[in-house]
Amino acid sequence: MLKWLGLSLLLIVLDQASKLWVMANFHLYESIALLPGVNFTYVHNTGAAFSFLSSQDGWQRWFFVAIALVATTVLTVWLTRLKDSERWMAVTLSLILGGAIGNLYDRIAYGYVVDFVDVYVGVYHWPVFNVADCAISVGVVMMLIDTFRAHGSAKAE
Repeated sequence: MLKWLGLSLLLIVLDQASKLWVMANFHLYESIALLPGVNFTYVHNTGAAFSFLSSQDGWQRWFFVAIALVATTVLTVWLTRLKDSERWMAVTLSLILGGAIGNLYDRIAYGYVVDFVDVYVGVYHWPVFNVADCAISVGVVMMLIDTFRAHGSAKAE
């Protein structure tokens, strides 16, 4: 199932290319409207999901690096142990793995994650995110779907 690492690699390339483009073409906190409810806003996130722990004095960088390294190892081992018939889970793990590595690279290289997609309704803004965050989110949703499918088929038996 290691062939699915190609999907992870594609996501890493897309994520890093988009972040490099943003850093080269925008000033920090610069924002442009793309669509109603969607801005392109360049920010640095020193925290984790939803800027968790972003207000800390820097220790969180290495904490999140350590978590990402452990998660990357676990996901890679899990992926190698999948059966050929478990394609859904292979895609799921590959999405999460690609996103985790994309954000891990940012944390190591810059000390923060580059985010730029700002979704909002009225004055409420969702935390700004990036391609890696999208891949992780889709992967987690797919994993939940898989869990509920498996749980539903076990009840049917």
